[in-house]
Amino acid sequence: MSRYPARPVLLVIAHGSRDPRHAATVHALVGAVRALRPGLRVETGFLDFNVPSVQGVLESLAAEGVRDVVALPLLLTRAFHAKADIPAVLRQAPAGLRIRQAEVLGPSPLLLSALERRLYEAGLTPADKPTTGVVLASAGSTDPEAIAVIAEIAREWRHTGWCAVRPAFASASLPRTEDAVARLRAEGVRRVAVAPYVLAPGFLPDRIARGAAGADVLADVLGPAPEVARLLVERYEAAAVRELVAPAA
Repeated sequence: MSRYPARPVLLVIAHGSRDPRHAATVHALVGAVRALRPGLRVETGFLDFNVPSVQGVLESLAAEGVRDVVALPLLLTRAFHAKADIPAVLRQAPAGLRIRQAEVLGPSPLLLSALERRLYEAGLTPADKPTTGVVLASAGSTDPEAIAVIAEIAREWRHTGWCAVRPAFASASLPRTEDAVARLRAEGVRRVAVAPYVLAPGFLPDRIARGAAGADVLADVLGPAPEVARLLVERYEAAAVRELVAPAA
């Protein structure tokens, strides 16, 4: 038996989707995390649409005798799912599990690096920055905090050399992606690129893609970008030393 206590299991909590590309992308990202930390046990649970469910994973872990879990929301902003849905699920965890909830992924410089990676993969280069306006297209939210975070990310990203950066939203908030593209065109921006600030394909990312029809460049979703995998590890490490949010009974 090891003289050192086992590291908490990392439970990545994804939203889930009827679109099979969503789960496939989540699993690819989790695979990248496992490659970064070979000795760390990483599990995946979904809030809706896909299996296994978060509750099912927690029950399985408890049945195995696992005691410590870090629950990491696969979310880019602190909106409703992070503030309400996930804490509610974790409060229903089996007795005996000690659970720490990690912070959501955004904002983070690593996500800006991942966004730029996707834009470069789509054909841009760092030399294109001064003549390129970017639409930072997120899923959208009714949560004012989440909307403010997206606007602040756009402002921060603009200072890295892009001609302009405008936030846009696929739902709940305005402007839509196509409107932000049109505004940049009207301002005389030579080249317009759309950078989806989303983790996996699905209904809203597809709406972003349709809204990018008038742009010159459409980047891919963040998915299993190396920077995103590194960020998951960072959030896990920070949460592993935090106070418990669901103490063992």
